[in-house]
Amino acid sequence: MKGSVTIVGLGPGNSLQRTPQADQALAKATDLVGYGPYVNRVEAPAHVVRHASDNRVELDRARHALEMAEQGRHVAVVSGGDAGVFGMASAVFEALEQGPDTWRALDISVVPGLSAVLAAAARLGAPLGGDFCVMSLSDNLKPWDVVLERLRLAAQAGFVIALYNPRSHARPWQLGEALEHLRSVLPPTIPVAFARAIGRPDEAVRLSTLQEANAEWADMSTLVLIGCKASRLVERPDGEPWFYTLRRVDAA
Repeated sequence: MKGSVTIVGLGPGNSLQRTPQADQALAKATDLVGYGPYVNRVEAPAHVVRHASDNRVELDRARHALEMAEQGRHVAVVSGGDAGVFGMASAVFEALEQGPDTWRALDISVVPGLSAVLAAAARLGAPLGGDFCVMSLSDNLKPWDVVLERLRLAAQAGFVIALYNPRSHARPWQLGEALEHLRSVLPPTIPVAFARAIGRPDEAVRLSTLQEANAEWADMSTLVLIGCKASRLVERPDGEPWFYTLRRVDAA
């Protein structure tokens, strides 16, 4: 029997933001593998086996998926947002590189999903209208000094910065230190957005400036978006301002 592994991005959480290609891939799966909340998000027939696990066992999860595919199962490895953006796609290919040669002959594919930064940007206006970068504030897999250096360089280069994994119960202090670090590089009036659970019933958006931004406003469901000198707020008579970034960059 020939099995397969399909790595599927589920989008930010609203089923309307999940692609038809993702739905087709999920419909073919015999097994669902992923972090518990993402596996539970998928509606599937009773015969589909769910393999939910903790958020810090990505390589074990990937190896399990490859082992099942080798046995002839059709495995959907699911991630929130896009599986290639701080998701399971990289973990699967890392396990593939380290694993037996037989795994390299498996049918493996990646189905893109709507990443949180894109959902948040659409909700806010057009903050990614110019050059931008995406970073994870988690220091589980990289040194904190590296995170701070990348933040400094991105800010100095004029990128809008989108921060994933900004704050959790296990990592409560990083976002506050990151914001303080950026205040030494950027003007205090730079707009900052806290976009939480975009597209879901508990969605919440908060706009601020870099000077006033408070790390307590974020959790692991929040995308923090830090503007640049080309970012603007457009006031509206009712409702929050639109947040956009100029396409034009003036010469230094």
